[in-house]
Amino acid sequence: MPEQTQTLPDVRKSVIVAATPDHCFKVFTERPAQWWPPSHILVRKERAGLAFEPGVGGRYFEWDVEGNEVPWGRVLEWVPGRRLAMTWRIDPNWQSIPTDEGASEIEVDFEAVDGGLTRVSLAHVKLHQHGPGAERIFKALDGPSPGETLERFARAVADGAAA
Repeated sequence: MPEQTQTLPDVRKSVIVAATPDHCFKVFTERPAQWWPPSHILVRKERAGLAFEPGVGGRYFEWDVEGNEVPWGRVLEWVPGRRLAMTWRIDPNWQSIPTDEGASEIEVDFEAVDGGLTRVSLAHVKLHQHGPGAERIFKALDGPSPGETLERFARAVADGAAA
């Protein structure tokens, strides 16, 4: 694939939650089924689960009721309590792609703020790597902050604190 000269802006969103950065990182990486939007699905049958494999090079993936797995990407940075970065293996039609070629990246930062709060920032970067049609992905992501994913994440953190 030739190098893309087109550039698209990053899409950055954030939410502030009443939890430590360590707790937020754990909810994000150990309990994705609690916050992952149900419409964001790559498996063809009913989704049975979602998981992150800890550490750089680990996958984040979902599987269906028959055990078929579909990777969403692989972990590029894994710094518990601080940062997570990963590839995002989708094409401009929201379908899975098998490798990181043509994938963009997602960066998630966990930053302590005053009063026991944490700012969780999620950025979709390098969207141009999706190739022709990447503008559709940008337009779909470029809505008001915090967006569905971080809204669901904030609820999962709050529900966990209340439990």
